[in-house]
Amino acid sequence: MTLDQICAQILNRPPTPHRRLVAISGPPASGKSTLAATIAARLSAGGEPSEVVPMDGFHLDDRLLQVDGTHARKGAPNTFDADGFVRLIRALQSTDAVVFPMFDRDREIAIAGAGRVSATCRTVIVEGNYLLLNRAPWTQLHPSWAFSVALHPPMDLLTQRLRARWAEHGKPNAQSWIDTNDVPNITEVLSQSAPADLILSETPT
Repeated sequence: MTLDQICAQILNRPPTPHRRLVAISGPPASGKSTLAATIAARLSAGGEPSEVVPMDGFHLDDRLLQVDGTHARKGAPNTFDADGFVRLIRALQSTDAVVFPMFDRDREIAIAGAGRVSATCRTVIVEGNYLLLNRAPWTQLHPSWAFSVALHPPMDLLTQRLRARWAEHGKPNAQSWIDTNDVPNITEVLSQSAPADLILSETPT
């Protein structure tokens, strides 16, 4: 399916209720942020004001993960402020401008107030691992999506991209992290998510 065909399907869906919220879901390194940005740019160029909201801004801080004993599983569903993310998605259904946090991967921290959806935005492309996860409180998100896309690239491509990502960020013991943390997260996304309106094995052009 081409990018234009995906955009046409999105535009055929009604807002929920004031903005059209689109979920781009998939495991780590599946290309969610790239696809979300491309769709938002294409829709905006066609006259539909669209912006991207990443889920990653709701990573819990490392200090909280250390207290919780979950730092070794950073990126798993329970290491996000899922309730806060649900509140953001509900706020995005208004006609107001909405401010949201963003994740700085170089520093491994979330930055409050780093992003903003403008009041004129009509379609929001939300991207993240667990947007379709069949686990509370993530299931509260499901009715919000006017349209959903799931990216399911092959495992060898995902691990190749993850090795390149962690090498770029200078992460020590990257392969061990991939094996013990990223791969379980990939497995959970692929096996425990609700069906999407559209499933893609590669990013469309």
